[in-house]
Amino acid sequence: MSDPTRFQPIFGAQVIGEEQTRFALWAPDAQRVDVEVEDLPSATMVKADDGCLTAEIACGHGARYRYRIFGDDDDEGSLIPDPAARAQAGDIDGPSVVIDPNHYQWRNQSWQGRPWHETVLYELHAGTLGGFEGVRQRLPYLAELGITAIELMPVSEFPGARNWGYDGVLPYAVEASYGSPDELKALVDEAHGLGLMVFLDVVYNHFGPDGNYLASYASTFFREDLTTPWGPAIDFRQPQVRRYFIDNALMWLEEYRLDGLRFDAVHAISEQDFLVELAETVRTRITPERHVHLVLENEGNTASLLNAEQFNAQWNDDWHNVIHVLLTDETEGYYSDFVDDATARLARCLSEGFIYQGAQTRHGHTRGEPSAHLPPTAFVAFLQNHDQTGNRALGERLNSLANPDALAAATALLLLSPMVPLLFMGEEWGATQPFLFFTEHNEELAQAVREGRRAEFADFSAFLDEKARERIPDPNALSTFEASIPDFDARGTAPHDACLERYRTLLALRHQHIVPRLQGARSLGAEQIGDKAILARWQMSDETHLVIVLNLGEHPAATRGLGVGQLLYETDVGVAKAAQSGRIPPRAATAWLLHNPGDEEVSA
Repeated sequence: MSDPTRFQPIFGAQVIGEEQTRFALWAPDAQRVDVEVEDLPSATMVKADDGCLTAEIACGHGARYRYRIFGDDDDEGSLIPDPAARAQAGDIDGPSVVIDPNHYQWRNQSWQGRPWHETVLYELHAGTLGGFEGVRQRLPYLAELGITAIELMPVSEFPGARNWGYDGVLPYAVEASYGSPDELKALVDEAHGLGLMVFLDVVYNHFGPDGNYLASYASTFFREDLTTPWGPAIDFRQPQVRRYFIDNALMWLEEYRLDGLRFDAVHAISEQDFLVELAETVRTRITPERHVHLVLENEGNTASLLNAEQFNAQWNDDWHNVIHVLLTDETEGYYSDFVDDATARLARCLSEGFIYQGAQTRHGHTRGEPSAHLPPTAFVAFLQNHDQTGNRALGERLNSLANPDALAAATALLLLSPMVPLLFMGEEWGATQPFLFFTEHNEELAQAVREGRRAEFADFSAFLDEKARERIPDPNALSTFEASIPDFDARGTAPHDACLERYRTLLALRHQHIVPRLQGARSLGAEQIGDKAILARWQMSDETHLVIVLNLGEHPAATRGLGVGQLLYETDVGVAKAAQSGRIPPRAATAWLLHNPGDEEVSA
């Protein structure tokens, strides 16, 4: 029996009693809609003035159903899945399945989450790890490593069984190839038992190119006057559209008990006030005792959204992009915005959060808002993620592009700075498998994606030649997916074991010395001390000063008299002593904690 006090989304199939389900669909353009439940007579839905249709049918958990949409002069109608289905029997065009949220029996009932400042994110793709059960088996290892939150790439239904998840077309439905709704809940339950939070990447800016039928019966779901890189923009001026996505966020947080959501590319949502409404609704609905975290991906660098009442943080692409330039000397594409004065730009990033705070990009667009007033924890920092690795033509990981000593130094900055760190699966042991763009579309769409993928890199120097572009893996090939599966067994072999030990050591230091001092921490500035070298400092909550000296360059950099403090970390024996003597070696980093900063001043 369903609990009448629990949250119930407006749309979709809601179990409202013993063998009784309420179906609701917004289809303003339809002349008539029938619900066809397997083994039961079809039922015509009742339409309200706002275009919402409802019907109650004697069926319960596990029932399979479709909607039949009738238009003008349409005697047969068209069968479609429920756009708010909780699950599909098979793929996107199969029957939808009624799911009772109370069907799963939770074991960790008292879990309330963890504070945001304790977060260490680990982004992963469930499909490459063997679905929800495969991810569940990795949880003890991740907890032991020092991860505090896994972040799942999107798990909503998409075409086929192989996809990054950003081609999803049924946002409420769990991807059948990964497992059932109960199996996802079992993964979350297991994570909570190990002290791990679970975040989910959700996509509210577009639908995938195959299997979205909304425009055929709810044309006003999309705008005719505005497009995005994926097609017509979603019309968030419509109250039903807003409710569809807000209810989706609440479903993940309440029915699946997720601890946080990462909102993909919200700069593609034209009505930015929708984001405010979304955050406010979540904050009002979730009890204060529970820690729930909302994180943005936002090319607009809208700092005004980052506050305790709305969004906890934003993925800081500026941080990644400038570090990538310094590590690899790559200058093409969006990296060209970070080439000039790259070291000074990194210093600004460490001091103020965003690099772009209203400046113009290479395309002449003004980007960003002032961010220096925000705490360091308002920014998620990363050296790699699915985008920055997988959107490379050959999906190379950073360890195949950068000097290993410089990368080790950058890792120390990532894991010891007060910004919230994110790791991408396999990064911690220096996985050599690429992460490629993969799909499983029908052949017509697959050919278009194949050609588009190769055309995307036609202006890059390495792929100017057509034959060179033919080396770019076919996204639809099974081998492309298989090549992207990280080899966890390599963790215990050289040189991966040493890399893993470095991450384990740094994460232990973070939890022991940084996390307890994070709330209230603020930047005291960062400055360039040489080519690709900076000194950054932060005042922590207990008035101690955290000092990190980083040199990614090929030559020593002058430190001019570092004071004496508690040494937290050095990338190699002797680095701290050399820095204290006035010169930090090339491709090295060291971190200090000054307990009496007034007496033990560190300067550059």
